[in-house]
Amino acid sequence: MFNNISFILHKPQLSENIGACARAMKNFNFSKLVVVNPKPIFPNDKIIATSVGAQEIIKKSKVYDCLEPAIKNIDLLISTTARFRNKNIKHIKLNELGKIDFKKKIGFLFGPEASGLSNDEISFSNYVLQIPSNPNFKSLNLSHSLIIVAQTVFQLLNIKKSKYSKSKKIKSASKKNIQAMTNLCIKHLEEINFFKPEEKKPKMLENLRSIFYKMDLSEKETRILSSVFASLAKKKAD
Repeated sequence: MFNNISFILHKPQLSENIGACARAMKNFNFSKLVVVNPKPIFPNDKIIATSVGAQEIIKKSKVYDCLEPAIKNIDLLISTTARFRNKNIKHIKLNELGKIDFKKKIGFLFGPEASGLSNDEISFSNYVLQIPSNPNFKSLNLSHSLIIVAQTVFQLLNIKKSKYSKSKKIKSASKKNIQAMTNLCIKHLEEINFFKPEEKKPKMLENLRSIFYKMDLSEKETRILSSVFASLAKKKAD
């Protein structure tokens, strides 16, 4: 199940933190690192040096220009944040990660050091995870946040047996399935000028994505919804 878990660094700013994250991953037997739009050249000598023995994780990591393609094969995305998000999205605590089905492809998303993840980026998530810390000083170093999550999941995978017995006939939708369905919906909504006024479109898209991504849809359900959206568009055209 360790191979099902990816650690995704979104717009990391410091080479030292990227290297330290790779080292932390190897400490706890994880190997899948995804880097999205890094500020420093990736990889570079400083990243390799600070990875201290985890160079193979850096070399095998996947790099993307933006977030959406980076998560297309993820079944369940958990975003980390230093602050509570007042959004209609599921919040999960460290001690609640045991309820996650680690047989699925899980992604832990970490934001840039200076600002963290935006609400728009969090709208792709199934859960938001806030690491408990001093309420007067919540901000954690990127690699420190990752190592806390990695150690927690490492312990869970080594001490618990999965309690899930979901039918093998039901296949959960991947992020790729959900992306295709969501983009189809957005396309048809744009055709009927749904997103008005224009200045509210980014927030409307954020809320729409949040609705779809937090739902535990099956592949069959995404196909049904895609057919519904396509049929409605055809009906409108007629």
